Amino acid sequence: MMRPRDLADRMARRRGPDDGFVRETFTLPRPAARAKAREFLDSYPAAGYMSKVESWRELPGDRIEFTMRRLRSAD
Repeated sequence: MMRPRDLADRMARRRGPDDGFVRETFTLPRPAARAKAREFLDSYPAAGYMSKVESWRELPGDRIEFTMRRLRSAD
C-alpha cells in the first residue's frame, strides 16, 4: 500500500521544477549517504551554489534517500 508521503515524493519528482536548481537524488547506506552529502557540499559550496540537502528520508535497512540541490553555476 502506498503511503501519502510516497505519492507526494513520486509526484514531486515527476514535475521537475525549472527554478534554476539542479537536483540529484541518491539512495545509500547511512555512512555512505553522509559521505556523499559532504562530497557534494565540498564540490558545490553553499556560498556560491546555494547548495543544500533539499529532502531526505530513512528507508528500511538503514538506507537514506536524499536529494541534493544546487544552482547550475556559481555566477
